[in-house]
Amino acid sequence: MTVLHNRLSQAELKKMLVEEKEPRITISFYRYFFIANPVEYRDEMYKLFNALKVFGRIYIAHEGINAQLSLPESNAQKFTEIVEGIEGLQNLRLNIAIQQQAKENMRPAAGKSFWVLKIKVRDKIVADGITDTTFDMNKKGKYVNAEEFNKLSAEKDTIVVDMRNHYEYEVGRFENAIEIPSDTFRQQLPMAVDMLKDDKEKNIIMYCTGGIRCEKASAYMLHNGFKNVYHVEGGIINYTNNVNEQNLQNKFKGKNFVFDDRLGERITDDIIANCHQCGKPADTHTNCLNDACHLLFIQCETCKEKMHGCCTLECKEIFLLPIETQKELRKGIDKGNMIFNKSRQRMPNLKIKDF
Repeated sequence: MTVLHNRLSQAELKKMLVEEKEPRITISFYRYFFIANPVEYRDEMYKLFNALKVFGRIYIAHEGINAQLSLPESNAQKFTEIVEGIEGLQNLRLNIAIQQQAKENMRPAAGKSFWVLKIKVRDKIVADGITDTTFDMNKKGKYVNAEEFNKLSAEKDTIVVDMRNHYEYEVGRFENAIEIPSDTFRQQLPMAVDMLKDDKEKNIIMYCTGGIRCEKASAYMLHNGFKNVYHVEGGIINYTNNVNEQNLQNKFKGKNFVFDDRLGERITDDIIANCHQCGKPADTHTNCLNDACHLLFIQCETCKEKMHGCCTLECKEIFLLPIETQKELRKGIDKGNMIFNKSRQRMPNLKIKDF
């Protein structure tokens, strides 16, 4: 009988990953298509991917699949062959992590972005809040590749729309892209319709990290009466790889936020964000080291040293306490005060003038 879960602790798994000698590659992919039995689909996929030492996070629902993962380079060809043989995944576009990232002093090392394989069944692969039963994902916008995006985005009647969260937009974005200022994708969809209600005849280009959110957003905009809706094929990741391969002008500036331990891929040298504590130019995201907090925020190296990787003086004081004392303080607290809180409302409160 195949075990469909991990028997080792997180610490053991991370240690094994660090000790791996073979390079890994980071890949993401998605596809909207009907899956009749997501549980059965999940179980079969786990067996196939686990045998290839695939690590990562995969969501499966009736509406399709969304995956971010890593695997040993020596298994890349076999992985591609296996994916091609899985129902619904023929001719799938695989987004390879942007290669410049391997040159950075990352955490963890290049390719080692996951240390365990988790495949979860969900109601939807992207939480969208859509309840309208007439909404149809098959009626989506037109793909634009990197060259097409560069041409179309330069036209005066074109609006470029960022369909990512505020903390993603903050560190990197396309030139002249507008932000839909919300904390979640489900909030963004109706907000985008409202913000652009007077521009239904214009060209609307939507983009996101790997394409999954902007593809659904393009269908939602068409569903709400917009006429000329496009979305960047494969998102920022595929756009950047295409730009590099074809020697095109790169219209994306800064970092591409990613949802693994890297927290960002460097696209250009432009630093367009600021440290949330001192206000100096910075675009390195981190999670507060106080285990009762873990707030995601931007911190420069100077503040990191002075604040011991914490977001507030209160968190710093707690972090410097003995581990056992910290554990006692956390007892009875469900995930701490603000664990993984990414709300826009939290960000202005971090600035610390004296520390």
